[in-house]
Amino acid sequence: MKQNRLYPILQALVAALLFGASAPLAKLLLGEVEPVPLAAFLYLGSGIGLIGIKAVQRAARQPSDCEAQIKKSDLAWLAGAIFAGGIAAPITLLFSLKNTPAATASLLLNFEGAATTLIAALAFKEAISRRAWWAIALVTVSGILLSINLGAGWGFSLGALGILAACTLWGLDNNFTRHISAKDPSMIVTVKGLGAGSFSLGMALILGNRLPAPGVILGALALGSLSYGMSIFLFIHALRGLGAARTSALFSTAPLAGMALSLLLFREFPGGLFVIGLPLMMIGTLVLVSEEHEHHHVHETLMHEHAHTHDDGHHEHAHDDKGSQKHSHVHRHDQLAHSHHHMPDLHHRHTHPAGS
Repeated sequence: MKQNRLYPILQALVAALLFGASAPLAKLLLGEVEPVPLAAFLYLGSGIGLIGIKAVQRAARQPSDCEAQIKKSDLAWLAGAIFAGGIAAPITLLFSLKNTPAATASLLLNFEGAATTLIAALAFKEAISRRAWWAIALVTVSGILLSINLGAGWGFSLGALGILAACTLWGLDNNFTRHISAKDPSMIVTVKGLGAGSFSLGMALILGNRLPAPGVILGALALGSLSYGMSIFLFIHALRGLGAARTSALFSTAPLAGMALSLLLFREFPGGLFVIGLPLMMIGTLVLVSEEHEHHHVHETLMHEHAHTHDDGHHEHAHDDKGSQKHSHVHRHDQLAHSHHHMPDLHHRHTHPAGS
């Protein structure tokens, strides 16, 4: 597998691992802090953690300016992602959970990956082959099987529709973020984390939620910096190379990490459907990562900005001083027609015939 294809796949899977670990670890804190302030500190931790990484880079005089900076034209996408995924979705979910049985809620939360894929395909015309559709369907079905609790209470209500709405909002967030994934991921995560975290903290104070002890706050901030901050950071990098649908499908493997940690921390053994769900998830993931997509395609003339080097076949413009180092600047792509394996990355977001 070529490196330019392997890296985003690994980034998506590590992002899933970090995020999947957040649920059982957050459960350790829930006895000390209410859900809304916990969400606030997790989001704040994601932003503060990336600020810390930037500070360390500057102190060590390491180059950290090779990424393209957020511009005025990106603000609408960023604001949409913050509102949809950081504010509207969590609030909708919190109110919906009150009237929805836990088993039903766990089942419906698997809809985020499907929502991301449908929005990517229908609204933003992202290319998804038949093979990828089958792989995404397998991963989604396996997530449903892994989350079913046959011994728990079930029921569908307005709360259940609210959970589906929250998943759709997160699907919008993923697609909005894809549109700015060429820009500095650390800045995107910082703005999203601090913006969503500040809003949630304000809401917690308005609702009269009690703030936890300083040690619990530090624990939540640390967890947020890894399971939210680094996870979203890697997710954005994966979006660059795989597009929203495939990245979201790989990210849907997150429950496996949560199950493994729950087994270690709480001795919570998975249900009987685990023996069916796990193989399905593995098959779906393998089908997705082994996907071959090659056809003759045309790159239209394009002006954009993102971090790049000159060894990928798409950046052959001349420089006076950058050489082969990774760098960012506004650059032009002239029209080019060729055939090679590709994913819907930054340079291959062209349209396709139906089903191809």
